[in-house]
Amino acid sequence: MFLTLPTLLTWARIVAIPLIVGVFYLDVISQAERNLVATVLFVVVALTDWLDGYLARKLNQTSSFGAFLDPVADKFLVCSSLLILLELGRVNAFVALVIVGREIAISALREWMAQIGASRSVAVHMVGKLKTTVQMVAIPFLLFDGSLFGVIPTRLWGTWLILAAVVLTIWSMVYYLRKAIPEIRAKAG
Repeated sequence: MFLTLPTLLTWARIVAIPLIVGVFYLDVISQAERNLVATVLFVVVALTDWLDGYLARKLNQTSSFGAFLDPVADKFLVCSSLLILLELGRVNAFVALVIVGREIAISALREWMAQIGASRSVAVHMVGKLKTTVQMVAIPFLLFDGSLFGVIPTRLWGTWLILAAVVLTIWSMVYYLRKAIPEIRAKAG
């Protein structure tokens, strides 16, 4: 299951991350052009997240490896984008720390829960999916950093959306921790 179409799309998402980051180091194009190219790349890459899941189900090519790799690709994409936005001064360190820290903490929690045979208690929940969706909308707004269609101030909208993502990030972390603590106590006792 390493080379199915859905898995190849997930791998493509990971491979595209250095391209998105690298665009901002191209001195041969203007900042506005870098913003546009990075935004388009991010949106295309983010859409493959939906497409690979759809194709895996449609083609009956779901696998445990794909289920592992898909969220890893999402985390790489979000974290690398946040780091470049932090470097560009479009998000503050607190926002990046909360989102990246939550990703590390919940990944570690899921690994631990799998080791004690309680991974179902921290299975993906709707609040986690909503958090990811809001992040995936906020980030391109912040990457673009201009006026969309001459009327939408993307930095303003992106800032509000990324702050909403921070709230959802904390909410989802608390949700997963509350689900895990009884299992942890039961195994420790």
